[in-house]
Amino acid sequence: MRGPVLPVSYHRLRRRPYRIVSAVLHKIPARLSRRDSPRPQVGTLIFRRRNPSRMTTLPGPTLGVVGGGQLGRMLAEAAAPLGVEVIVLDPTPQCPASLVARDQIVGEFDDPDAVRELAAASDVLTFEIELADPDLLEDVADEYDIPINPDPGTLRTIQDKLVQKEALADAGIPVPDFIGIGGEKDLRLAVEELDGVMLKAREGGYDGRGNTPVQDPDDAADALNELGVDTMAEAFVPFERELSVIGVKGADGVDTYPVTETIHEEEILRASVSPARTDDDVRDRAREVARDVLEFLDGYGVYGIELFETEDGDILVNEIAPRPHNSGHWTIEGARTSQFETHVRAVLGWPLGPTALREPTVSVNILGDVSEPEAATLHNVDRVLDSPNAHMHWYGKKQVRPLRKMGHITVTDPDAADGEGADDASDRDALLDRAESIRDSVTFVGE
Repeated sequence: MRGPVLPVSYHRLRRRPYRIVSAVLHKIPARLSRRDSPRPQVGTLIFRRRNPSRMTTLPGPTLGVVGGGQLGRMLAEAAAPLGVEVIVLDPTPQCPASLVARDQIVGEFDDPDAVRELAAASDVLTFEIELADPDLLEDVADEYDIPINPDPGTLRTIQDKLVQKEALADAGIPVPDFIGIGGEKDLRLAVEELDGVMLKAREGGYDGRGNTPVQDPDDAADALNELGVDTMAEAFVPFERELSVIGVKGADGVDTYPVTETIHEEEILRASVSPARTDDDVRDRAREVARDVLEFLDGYGVYGIELFETEDGDILVNEIAPRPHNSGHWTIEGARTSQFETHVRAVLGWPLGPTALREPTVSVNILGDVSEPEAATLHNVDRVLDSPNAHMHWYGKKQVRPLRKMGHITVTDPDAADGEGADDASDRDALLDRAESIRDSVTFVGE
C-alpha cells in the first residue's frame, strides 16, 4: 500500500613574486564596494509609509525579496510571526515563495520595471539569489529612497568569483591560491605552476555548474571551450573536510552560528552536520575567519561562508553567499533563531536573535532522483512523519528534475549534551546515518 505523498592555519595568503595572468584585473577597493555617499542605516530609516518609532511594532514593514525560490519561501515563513509581510519578485509564476508570501511580482530579476514595482510596494529590499542586478538595485535605492541589504556593492563583488577572491586576499583573509585566466596560455601556465587547477566560471556557477578540473596543460583549450566564459583558476585544496559558517551582520554587530560540516557529492550539498565533527580549535579558527569576513562586508544580513579545513588544520575561505545558505537550513530546528528569521531581523535593522545551538542537528537535501523532468510527487513521506525528531521541509516546486533541490529533512538529537562541543562526534555519525536513511526512504519514483 502506498503511503502519503506530497504534490507536486588561519594564515596569510602566500603571495607569489610574479603573476601568470595577462588579463587586467578589476581594481579592488580597500573594502567590498561601498557607495561614495553615505546612506542612512536601516535602524534610523524613516519609512516612506511608516513612522520610525513603529519599526518594531506590529504590524511590521513590508519586505521585498528579489527571488522566490525555496530561500524566499523560508524567509516569508520566518517573517510572518514577526508581523512582516513579504513580496517576492520571480520569473516563475507560482514560484515556491509565492505560496506563503503576500504577493508575487512575475518578472525577471534584472527587469527594471519589475524591480521598481517591487520597490514601490516595499519598505526594505533584499535578495535571495545572486542573479539580482546590483547596478539596478543601486538605481532603485536612490530613486525610491529605499534601503537594500546586503549592500548592492557587496553583491557586485561576490558575483564575480575572481573579484571576490582578490578582495578577500587584499584584506588578508586566507583563500586558496588562485589566478585570473585571460586565455589558453594563462591556463596552461597555471596548471603547470599549481600542479592542476579547478577552472571556474567567474560568474553564474553553482552546484558544480561552471567548474571543471584541469590536470594536464594539454587540456587547457578544451576546458576553456567547455565553459565558454570568463574564468579563473584555483589550486586544488587537499582538505580534511568542508565547513560552513552562517554569519550575520546587523545594526548591533556581527554574530556567527556554530560551525557546520558540509558533505558534497558531485559538488552538490547532500548533508549538513552541526556542530562539525572536528576539534574545538578548528571550530574556533573557522568562526574567527568568518567574523573577519563579516567585519569586511558592507550591508546587513545573513551570509553563508564556505570554508576548507585543510589537512594541516588551516582554514581557507572557499566562497561567500550574500544571503541565507543551504548549509544553514538546520538552524530552523537546531538553533535558537533560524538563519531566515535572523536575516529578516538584520535587513530591517532589528535586534538579532540568539544563534546558539539548540541541539546537535543533521539536515539532508531531497534531490530529484529521476532521469527526466516530470511532475513532482514525493512518495513514502510517512517514513519521515513516523520518525521521532525528524522534520520535513517541502519547497513546493511543481516539477522535479535530476538532482534538483526539492526539499530537505532535518533530524535533531535532543538527548545529546548541551553545548557546541559537549557531545561526542560518534553521536553525530549515528545522527547522520539516521538522517540519510530517512531521506533514502522517500522517492519521486512511483511504486
